[in-house]
Amino acid sequence: MAKVILLNGSPHAKGCTWAALDEMIQTFEKEGIETELIHVGNKAIRGCIACKYCVKNGKCVFDDDLVNEVAPKFEAAQGLVVGSPVYYSSPNGTILSFMDRLFYSTSFSRHMKVGAAVVSCRRGGNTATYDVLNKYFTISSMPVASSTYWNQVHGFTAEDVKKDLEGLQTMRNLARNMAFMIKAFSDAKEKYGLPEMEHDYFTSFPDGK
Repeated sequence: MAKVILLNGSPHAKGCTWAALDEMIQTFEKEGIETELIHVGNKAIRGCIACKYCVKNGKCVFDDDLVNEVAPKFEAAQGLVVGSPVYYSSPNGTILSFMDRLFYSTSFSRHMKVGAAVVSCRRGGNTATYDVLNKYFTISSMPVASSTYWNQVHGFTAEDVKKDLEGLQTMRNLARNMAFMIKAFSDAKEKYGLPEMEHDYFTSFPDGK
C-alpha cells in the first residue's frame, strides 16, 4: 500500500494546521493510501550548520528530535505533506529548520515522490508561506500536488477551520489529486520506468569569472 507522511509544523498538536491535515488523512484513507502524521512543531529542532557530517555519515550530526528518525520513513513513502502555520508571512522556524536538515542530510532519491504544502493562517501571509514550502519539492524532482484553490485554511482555532468549508474542500481535493498522482506514477514506473535524470553539471563559477 502506498504511504504518505504528513508533517504538522504547528506547535499545537490539535490546532488549525492539524485540522487541515486531518481532513486530508480522512480522504487518503478513503483512497486506500496509508498515512502517518508526525508532530514536528513542538520539538526542539535546531538549524543546519552546513558541517557536511551527513555527506560522510549518511545522517545529520544533530541527533535531536525527529530528523534522523523521519528520514527512513520519508525514503519509504510515496508522498510528503508539509503543514505550517503562518509566522510573519513565512513558515514557522521549527518546520523550516526541520525541512532544511531533512532534505540536506538525506542522499536517497526523491524523484517522483509527490509533495504538497498546506498552510493555515488567521488572515494573511498564506501564499508567501505556501511558496517557501513548495521550494523543497521543486528542487528535488518531486511533483507538486495542487487543488482547486491554494492549499490553505483560515481560522484562529481548529473550530474556526472547521467552519472554513472551502478550505476543507480544498484539502479533500488535494488529497484526492495526490492519491491519483501517486497511483498513476506507480503504474507508469512499472510500464515505462522513471524519467532519466542528469547530474553532470554543477555551476558555481568558483574562479570568479
